[in-house]
Amino acid sequence: MREGQRAGDALVIIVTGPLDIDTVAPLEVALCEAGAGPRDGDGAARPVVVDLAEVEFADSTTVNILLQQHAALGTRLRLAAPSPGLRRLFELTGLDGVLPLYGTVAEAAAADGAAAEPAGE
Repeated sequence: MREGQRAGDALVIIVTGPLDIDTVAPLEVALCEAGAGPRDGDGAARPVVVDLAEVEFADSTTVNILLQQHAALGTRLRLAAPSPGLRRLFELTGLDGVLPLYGTVAEAAAADGAAAEPAGE
């Protein structure tokens, strides 16, 4: 996982490899730190984009962490470039109706936090 990259005003967390109960902790830490991170000039928290392009598998632990962080970060949390397998997981769990999904990091970073079209469609 690589974190701390920027796309416009957004912090981008690049996740690699499978996300399961044994490997998801760094993502959770990065999201918690992002929530406490810097604010813009108006005091608003910056958007956080999770780049999932290099993730082929995620389990329910990952879904729970994303839901918890969505509760903390709200519309600032955006998911980008999910693989077809992850997109299917998000559809089955209903996460795609809660968190905005974007086809690319650039789209997620540029978004205003409104609901996105389903990634890949």
